[in-house]
Amino acid sequence: MEHQMSNMAQGQKTLLLTGASRGIGHATAKTFAENGWRVIGCSRQAFSPECPWPGGAQDHVQVDLSDPNKTIDAVERIKGLLNGQPLHALVNNAGISPKDANGGRLNTLDTDLRVWGEVFHVNFFASVVLARGLRDELSLGRGSVVNVTSIAGSRVHPFAGAAYATSKAALAALTREMAHDFGPLGVRVNAVAPGEVETAILSEGTDKIVETVPLRRLGQPEEVARAIYFLCTDASSYVSGTEIEVNGGQHV
Repeated sequence: MEHQMSNMAQGQKTLLLTGASRGIGHATAKTFAENGWRVIGCSRQAFSPECPWPGGAQDHVQVDLSDPNKTIDAVERIKGLLNGQPLHALVNNAGISPKDANGGRLNTLDTDLRVWGEVFHVNFFASVVLARGLRDELSLGRGSVVNVTSIAGSRVHPFAGAAYATSKAALAALTREMAHDFGPLGVRVNAVAPGEVETAILSEGTDKIVETVPLRRLGQPEEVARAIYFLCTDASSYVSGTEIEVNGGQHV
């Protein structure tokens, strides 16, 4: 409680971030923390003491977003952590992209229906459940929602599976719908669509894709994190309902 009251006294802003434990999520948490934000992280994993931001352990919510009941329960836990304080940013970054038994791409012909459901619960439904459940806190903070979509949401990708790609396309459409619905509450909603970003989950053969990217290199997680941060600050105060592509020109 003392920690929370001191945050209010200092006017510290608060971020809720899903998929906080690695890759783009980890870089995003670091970026916001380095700029003085309180970071509440949601992840399937327990909090790692290696995560270099203050208050991370007590502000960590371990939750499996593939289970809708657990996602709904997490909203109440997050409300408890906020304790009536405003939420200034919600970044829906968690995402899964299952592979076949040989690590290959799952297409529309061979993706089990239960896999489709699991992917959509994590990549799509959790985003609207969290935003809707925390609408009062977001409105109080004149907050910003950022949905992390993907270049795979707008074109067939050699590695990203069909369930992943369609969930990200749906998330882009949801971004527009949420911008329309949350705008009157004073809440902006945007998306960031990364291309080939250097993380631990890169597929073999990505180097061939990079050869065709205009900037001729992989993106870094920090470069995506900075775009997300921009959308959560006053620098983007009249930007809502848009999707920023962070892919080195790969989409052109």
